[in-house]
Amino acid sequence: MKAIYIVKHGDTNEAFEVRETPKPVPKAGEALIKVEAFGLNFADVMARKGMYKDAPRIPSVIGYDVVGIVERVGSNVTNLLEGDRVTALTRFGGYAEYAITDARAAAKISDKISVTEGTALTTQYCTAYYCAAEVVNLFAGDKVLIHSAAGGVGAGLMQYALHKGCEVFATTGSDSKVELLKQLDAHHVINTSKVEFDEYIEEATKGDGVDVIFDAVGADFMKRGIKILNAGGRIVCYGAAQMTDATNVFSQLVKGIQFGIYHPAEFMMTSKSLIGVNMLKIADHKPDVLKRCLENVVRLVDEGVFKPQGGKVFKASEIAEAHTFLEGRKSTGKVACVW
Repeated sequence: MKAIYIVKHGDTNEAFEVRETPKPVPKAGEALIKVEAFGLNFADVMARKGMYKDAPRIPSVIGYDVVGIVERVGSNVTNLLEGDRVTALTRFGGYAEYAITDARAAAKISDKISVTEGTALTTQYCTAYYCAAEVVNLFAGDKVLIHSAAGGVGAGLMQYALHKGCEVFATTGSDSKVELLKQLDAHHVINTSKVEFDEYIEEATKGDGVDVIFDAVGADFMKRGIKILNAGGRIVCYGAAQMTDATNVFSQLVKGIQFGIYHPAEFMMTSKSLIGVNMLKIADHKPDVLKRCLENVVRLVDEGVFKPQGGKVFKASEIAEAHTFLEGRKSTGKVACVW
């Protein structure tokens, strides 16, 4: 089978190489999927740049989510059958014609779901559900700030928050995405390239601040966000997109410092919480939690609460162009590559 390897960290045009490699064999509790398409995530960009410490050493095959057909299952698998069309979370290895997944990290999906919609469910929408429903229990009337709201996780968070009756503040750094967020029914849309989000919220809430912040940007966004949390407020960090702008050790250090330095007493005295989320760690150590999240995501898609956005589709041979597109923050919805 063909697999796309990262062979060199850095520039997209030099990073990837297509190689022939043996088809994997599923072990007990696993499934082998003939991959129709694999999705791209910002963690992929970080891994390509050598900035994602959990990624395997190069040369390696990354990729966290796929859509495809179950070709074979290992022993003790009861939730999947050969021939099922599924969305699945892969612990790397997704950039290939065949991929292995823990069967608990896969769910059957309809043929009506596109590859971009399907690949969004396991990583983006499971992250959104875990953050909003399990880590933070949103309630009607909560004021919720969602950074990068036009992205895959951001859109899922916004759809869930609106479903729960929250007041949504959505940010984007792109003029072109402002109208999209308005069409997605955000109550407030903040263009961070023109407006300071913390100043906007201070004014809009008359100094009360927000109850929950979902932050995929990091650096000074997190530091400023903590200041506008009200009593009982929670900030959930699930990404650090600003770190992709750091091109050398010095700029990485600067971005790291911008996160700020905190003491537990500060959070205790103000009754605020800072929560980190890494869905790969949840998949590794709490697979049954991931299974529960994925089942609820598919249920909420069926109920019309979650409406994954179809994004741009590239050919697998265009992996360098796909990475450049995603890294340039031009995407809305999920970016996927088809074989």
